[in-house]
Amino acid sequence: MSIKFRLTLMSFLQFFVWGAWLITVANYWFGTMQWSGAEFGAIFSTLGFSSILMPALTGILADKYINAERLYGALHILGGLIIAYIPQVEDSNTFFWVIFAAMLCYMPTISLSNSIAYNILKNNKFDVVKVFPPIRVWGTIGFIVAMWITNLTGNKASSNMFYLSALAAVVLGIYSFTLPACPPQKLISEKATLAQKLGLDAFKLFGTYKMALFFIFSMFLGGALQLTNMYGDVYLSEFSKVPEYTDSIVVKYSTIIMSISQISETLFILAIPFFLKRFGIKQVMLISMLAWVLRFGLFAYGNPMEGLWMIIVSCIVYGMAFDFFNISGSLFVETTTDSKIRSSAQGLFMMMSNGFGALFGGLISGIVIDTYFTHNGARDWHSIWLAFAGYALVIAVAFAVLFKHKHNPDEVANVSH
Repeated sequence: MSIKFRLTLMSFLQFFVWGAWLITVANYWFGTMQWSGAEFGAIFSTLGFSSILMPALTGILADKYINAERLYGALHILGGLIIAYIPQVEDSNTFFWVIFAAMLCYMPTISLSNSIAYNILKNNKFDVVKVFPPIRVWGTIGFIVAMWITNLTGNKASSNMFYLSALAAVVLGIYSFTLPACPPQKLISEKATLAQKLGLDAFKLFGTYKMALFFIFSMFLGGALQLTNMYGDVYLSEFSKVPEYTDSIVVKYSTIIMSISQISETLFILAIPFFLKRFGIKQVMLISMLAWVLRFGLFAYGNPMEGLWMIIVSCIVYGMAFDFFNISGSLFVETTTDSKIRSSAQGLFMMMSNGFGALFGGLISGIVIDTYFTHNGARDWHSIWLAFAGYALVIAVAFAVLFKHKHNPDEVANVSH
């Protein structure tokens, strides 16, 4: 097999593991297990905790002590075994800790998979900027395929989704040991301070008004992403409680409908260079925030019949909402930070969005929905999505007023997806 195909397979399985349960776990939680909403918010906070705790640690291990592909494989095998145990869990408190353990293994593999791909491609004289994006796109396809399998096999609310994820994780873990070696680079100087070794020197960026503001907005947008992942599929599935919608396509194939979001994501990536060159980083990030307002607002007024178009358009808009902030945000970090701390700054960007954003988004949304929008066990989805849309609108207005950044057309030249 060619190097590119082997890395494509790694990328496909990397996100297949996640897609098998991430979007549908709410159906298992609320439908099969009948647990409460506030506690469900804590489940998604495990993604945040894990993103804060693990990537820096595993990055140091891969840089100094252990082959990256071996560490990657071990984490997937261990994570897969933990995920396989989830169906045995019968109380929500234990479920939290088991998912947390699984995420401690899984979340650092996202950055490790990128590091492994970059390392192997460079060692084989490939143009990383040109070759890596098509490989990474197969990760999103893997996520979509897993969602479709979970839905079409009738397992979007059953424990089988975890077994499917676990099997893929163990297979990927074993497979990773066959990849070309990625030995420790020992890039961290022995004279480096503890803060430098841990990448903590990037935190001095918070001393700059512009960067501090950017990272704060990254956290808020990270919270918006978790709202979609947590509640999108269960929202569509619960239309089954309305007699006229019980047998609708939206209810039967809710996960496939949600996968339009990921399909859109792959397509909007192609539009980013044009938008960046035409409008600049700040405007593209602002477009992303307004897209989140549309995403939530369309969900609020959509339904499986005459409002089906709103649900479909909401899923299409997701691609713009997700890609435009993540890639333009990464580019902003790339073009405004010192090269000596650029990698750490990118890690800080991810920590604020996928870490603290996911943490607060998960915890706070669960409590708010349970307290204000759940009546006699029924969730008021119309009000929930309108509240989320209002949240995104406040962020967008605040960002437009507070964040100052001058458009430089040359920035687009550095986009590497």
